[in-house]
Amino acid sequence: MTQTSTSPTAYTETPESRCEFYRRTCRLPTVIDPQTGRITMKAGRVGAVMMPTGLAQRVKNTLDVRGVAPLPIIGHPRADMWTFLIRPDIRPIGDPAEVARLRRARVVVIRDGDIGLPSPVPDAVMVRTWVSPAISAFQPSGSVVLECARACLPGQYPR
Repeated sequence: MTQTSTSPTAYTETPESRCEFYRRTCRLPTVIDPQTGRITMKAGRVGAVMMPTGLAQRVKNTLDVRGVAPLPIIGHPRADMWTFLIRPDIRPIGDPAEVARLRRARVVVIRDGDIGLPSPVPDAVMVRTWVSPAISAFQPSGSVVLECARACLPGQYPR
């Protein structure tokens, strides 16, 4: 009698399966571009704060020390930027000097428009990776992320 070995079928992730994970587990309102396989979502219920990697690493370390976790963070290696997915609770900043300071530091608050998420389909134009993957419906407060970014900028003193 000959034994045949049955190997488990390898799981291949698709844009559809990843998008479903984002929707069900992470509660992100994602859609797939059928032509490219890119996964995006409209900002609104979820927002984002994008900043250069060096600053973002300091912000992440500060949030880790505070126990704010899990942090869903998307990396943009070619642009040397990270995007924190957040609860959109950031109030407008009234101080023009502070707005200018954030702009000079390349800190961008995304309140509307599309937010691209990592997809299993290679994309030659836009590379996105998870620095810290979305694993649940938790998004940190945008106000807290922005506060940490402001505190990490040069010339910021505790108030």
